[in-house]
Amino acid sequence: MDTSTPRKVEHQQTDRGYVPVYATGVVEQPWSSYSQTDHDVWNTLYARQRELLPGRACKEFLEGVERFGLGDGGIPKFADLNKVLAEATGWELVAVEGLLPDEVFFDHLANRRFPVSWWIRKPDQLDYLSEPDLFHDLFGHVPLLLNPVFADYMQAYGRGGMKAFAIGPEALMNLTRLYWYTVEFGLINTDEGMRIYGAGIVSSKGESIYCLDSAAPNRIGFKLERVMDTRYRIDTFQQTYFVIDSFEQLFEATHPDFTPIYARLKDSDAHAAADVLESDRVFTRGTREGFATDADT
Repeated sequence: MDTSTPRKVEHQQTDRGYVPVYATGVVEQPWSSYSQTDHDVWNTLYARQRELLPGRACKEFLEGVERFGLGDGGIPKFADLNKVLAEATGWELVAVEGLLPDEVFFDHLANRRFPVSWWIRKPDQLDYLSEPDLFHDLFGHVPLLLNPVFADYMQAYGRGGMKAFAIGPEALMNLTRLYWYTVEFGLINTDEGMRIYGAGIVSSKGESIYCLDSAAPNRIGFKLERVMDTRYRIDTFQQTYFVIDSFEQLFEATHPDFTPIYARLKDSDAHAAADVLESDRVFTRGTREGFATDADT
């Protein structure tokens, strides 16, 4: 582990847009170096989402937030959270300087380590940041790691990622779409109604409202290959949200060997982010209001 003062590794803005810059090592969380402004940003974001999410986020997420005590005041110490996490599901948080290369990220997940950026956004970035910071990583992702089934899914995803990386870029893209539409932007159908579990949603005020209340996006039942063959948006709220019935459904989807799936999808034309297929289980067919038609990934 690198014990020197960690860097803050961010994307670089160029005349062609943001260019990702990757970090690789694990660092110590420099908790004593956080400023009062840093703590205030955490407190502001936490209070806003904690007020908004009851009745929107799934109960497993909200229970995880409470078990960790994420609202006790200021940026949490990873070491304190790790005591709770290790006892519950055997996971560990590791501090990193920024976005990780795919193979490094997968290795962490496969070994039940979740990377969390040590730095937090600035006060003028409360509503949007082009890359994951401490609030997104910690508040968005970590509470569900206390759920044994979801924790196992994340490890299985990491192991699958190592295999996909070895197969090639097309397989890696298929697997990336699965992460995007589940871990980052997933919805779950519950007895109480549709709820949020994706980290990219629960950490965003705007998308926490949009994903459930807007008539614009599609809400479609989860099917593994459908998700893996669907492009997504990185510049706007999502045009389609995929809905699971349970975390068990999500974990069971990782049981098969994905190699034959990658082979089937290799030469297919991926579906656009806004597409609705005849074979889809449609919860909501969106109005598509305000949808862009380019830049799907």
